[in-house]
Amino acid sequence: MTVHIIGAGLAGLSAATECAARGQRVIVYEAARHAGGRCRSYFDAATGLTIDNGNHFVAAGNTAVMTYLDRIGARGSLAGEAEARFDFVDVSSGERWALRLNGGRVPWWVFSGARRVPGTTARDYMRLATLLRDHGDATLGQVVPTGGPLWDRLLDTFFRSALNTPPALGSARLAGAIVRETLAAGGNACRPRYAVPTLAAAFVDPALAWLATRRGEVRLGARVRAIVRNDGRATALTLGDGEVAVGPSDTVIVGTPPWIGADLLPGLTVPTEFHAIVNAHFAVAPPPGVPAILAVLGGTAEWLVAHPDRISVTVSAADALAAQPREAIAATLWSDIQRAYGIATPMPPFQIIKEARATFAATPAQDARRPGATTADANLFLAGDWTQTGLPATIEGAIRSGVTAAGLAGRG
Repeated sequence: MTVHIIGAGLAGLSAATECAARGQRVIVYEAARHAGGRCRSYFDAATGLTIDNGNHFVAAGNTAVMTYLDRIGARGSLAGEAEARFDFVDVSSGERWALRLNGGRVPWWVFSGARRVPGTTARDYMRLATLLRDHGDATLGQVVPTGGPLWDRLLDTFFRSALNTPPALGSARLAGAIVRETLAAGGNACRPRYAVPTLAAAFVDPALAWLATRRGEVRLGARVRAIVRNDGRATALTLGDGEVAVGPSDTVIVGTPPWIGADLLPGLTVPTEFHAIVNAHFAVAPPPGVPAILAVLGGTAEWLVAHPDRISVTVSAADALAAQPREAIAATLWSDIQRAYGIATPMPPFQIIKEARATFAATPAQDARRPGATTADANLFLAGDWTQTGLPATIEGAIRSGVTAAGLAGRG
């Protein structure tokens, strides 16, 4: 039995490693010349550095992520604080503070003025419990107040990043899923983690090496142009240089972006609205002593990541920013960095990366368009953060989707 996996993003690699761990033969077809999809790293001539396409954070409590990394021997490629600490700066006022959650599930930190967001009360946080209920197709703005210190100083940034959607318009159901697996799960589950030295070194290269030792074949530059389907089964894959037969006991997993999935499977309902993410990398070492991750309010930048050789910036739901010229974006973000770090350093060499369709819009309407893992064909399954994972488009969701699809493929 062979499992044919279309797409070598994290969903596809997750499915491939899961299937290979069960002793199944795996062939992965990737149209690009590199694996990883949106989770990629490359040498950038403009900065002279190896950079990631963006800053992708995970949480210590992301169980699918940690299981995946343990399998490929890469959990040590994640770095982060020993406690659930989130540093903030408001560049418009200069105010700085840290949100510090206690490790256990009982959130006693909300009763400590030194640990919670300035200007908030314990009651403000208790209101978030309403997100743990099912609110159907309600938006986040219809369920929680979108004003006041807690929203302005924490939730707006938190949900904008998690949903990659203007938060008030985002799905309350998806926002609740994030709360359930982070704030409600306790500080030990919330501790932020990021890849070192690169995304590829953590999530991609070890997976490719692991697959190579377990009958896994990854064909880069191999675009699947069509899936031949007959009598309720996928029977062949059409590539540029011919067809690959899908045997009677074989299965197919489509782990592509949603628009490619819709092309391969006409009639498939998928999300059709997307939001951009803008990332910037500045080739300069950060000042000594700054937080590894810093949330920024009052400016355009949202998250700063202090790598040893560069400062990286991420802005979510960044459609308007992405429409601006690269030089203008860099100048705006560097100004925020100067204010956030209290430096006057001239702008160094930079790279701006615009992901126009970074994730689907996490609105109730678009969430309703996400398909499940099964299809009308008995041996054809779907994976991707755009499938119905119960989470917004996150690394955890992508890896979970691969595990789900692999489990279904294993039954064939």
